[in-house]
Amino acid sequence: MSALVADDEASRTPSPETVTPAADPTEVTRARLLGTPMPTDRLRGWLVTLFVGLIGGIVRFQNLGWPTDQGTPVFDEKHYVPQAWQMLRNGGVEDNPGYELTVHPPFGKTLLSIGEYLFGYNGWGWRFTAAVAGVLMIVLVVRIARRLTRSTLLGGVAGVLLIADGVSHLQSRMGMLDIFHAFFVLAAFGCLLLDRDLVRRRLARAVEEGWATASALGPRLGVRWWRLSGGVLLGLACGVKWSGLYFMAAYGLLTVIFDLTARRAAGVRSPWWGTLARDVVPALWAFVGVALLAYLATWSPWFASETSIDRHLVATTGSDPISVIKGALGSLLQYHDKVLTFHEGLVTKPESQHPWESKPWTWPMSLRPMLYYYEGNTTACGESKCVSATMLIGTPALWWLSLPMLGWGLWRMFSKFDWRYGAVVTAYLAGYLPWFLNLDRQMYFFYATPMAAFLVLGLTLTVGHLLGKAGDGPERRRTGLLALALYVGLVVANFAWLWPILNGDSITEWRWQAELWLPSWR
Repeated sequence: MSALVADDEASRTPSPETVTPAADPTEVTRARLLGTPMPTDRLRGWLVTLFVGLIGGIVRFQNLGWPTDQGTPVFDEKHYVPQAWQMLRNGGVEDNPGYELTVHPPFGKTLLSIGEYLFGYNGWGWRFTAAVAGVLMIVLVVRIARRLTRSTLLGGVAGVLLIADGVSHLQSRMGMLDIFHAFFVLAAFGCLLLDRDLVRRRLARAVEEGWATASALGPRLGVRWWRLSGGVLLGLACGVKWSGLYFMAAYGLLTVIFDLTARRAAGVRSPWWGTLARDVVPALWAFVGVALLAYLATWSPWFASETSIDRHLVATTGSDPISVIKGALGSLLQYHDKVLTFHEGLVTKPESQHPWESKPWTWPMSLRPMLYYYEGNTTACGESKCVSATMLIGTPALWWLSLPMLGWGLWRMFSKFDWRYGAVVTAYLAGYLPWFLNLDRQMYFFYATPMAAFLVLGLTLTVGHLLGKAGDGPERRRTGLLALALYVGLVVANFAWLWPILNGDSITEWRWQAELWLPSWR
């Protein structure tokens, strides 16, 4: 990440050598701060976003209630769906730790319960809000990619790639928690980018008015509502799964680096001291303080109920409000300690290893997917014996390029000081590297769900180079557009091939075997 401390617009704005001596220094500084402007086709940008989101909605919602296990949830839906149903019927709290596995915060299950309230205890009910989150992620990816690349075309490409990702597709159609976690993490990333652009616009205004360098530390940057919004979203991500903490750390680091490079680009005499004095504490407040408050807010029903799980682990003495608050907070802390102990003890036992367990080094290329559902005696494929299955698998045309994407992204970070790759690669690694801290723990491929959107963003940045620069000749641009179209077509075709085992369609035994490309997929 130290490479990002360099001028993070170096690859996208004129270098000092290319500026004529007669150029206005103020305009040079403003250009360095603002970089390439956003596209002016705002209406077309939103039309593309809505169209791609509509296609994504059709793909995600089709036959959403299938498959089920004879009308009951499948795979890990069996944990979260009944808990959400209990919360719906019990005033928003859980009071019965079914299977002793109430080991995640309540917010994700609260979101699941909304669909159950609308449609009942069935496949549509317990998967509805997950599908909504999946569609909203497609919309977010279009807007985020457009902001990163300054291209409406590439924003639309990113949306199509996410639609065609098998992991994002199936997790959007499961009553589990991971898609909600991935949604809030991605939304917080979008807020981080909006905050970066806002800061640079404010500094550019200060440069234009001549007071940006009045202090050696640079100007104060004011209230930054997008960063505060990002903190709220990260708190909600932690309210779904605690692994949101890793993104809090990564995004906090990114926002400080963005501030440092912005102050340097503005010509501040002491950008390091300015960042330390004026940016670090507000960043901590946004991504720790505000996030913590948002996280605690997700526990509001738990605080309000006297019968929620472990509500009275710490005895409350006396009847005054202060002791009651202490008792509730103490109970919450002990509850968290019990959950942490559970996760630390969830280790792989050689004699009882889960058949679809995987370790993180297999995730980038989706080498060990997960079988969620299998029925080998269906008859809807036109033969006497058919197979219906759902398997969590990353579309190979996307996921098999994960390592090249990371290598290219790191090279762009450290050799070209490209902040866009720095942001995307940092977010991707925040969802990946922490799982190496305890390799004895049981782990599964669905933990990689948050990585999918950042893989798509990284690939979108990469294939954007195929288009060439605006000043390239028409032949070069047409060739690049053809290459881009061929790649997107390959991804969509790959997704279409996997469609039956992502949706539980009834297929022949031959087709089922043809879907399993690698021995590790079996």
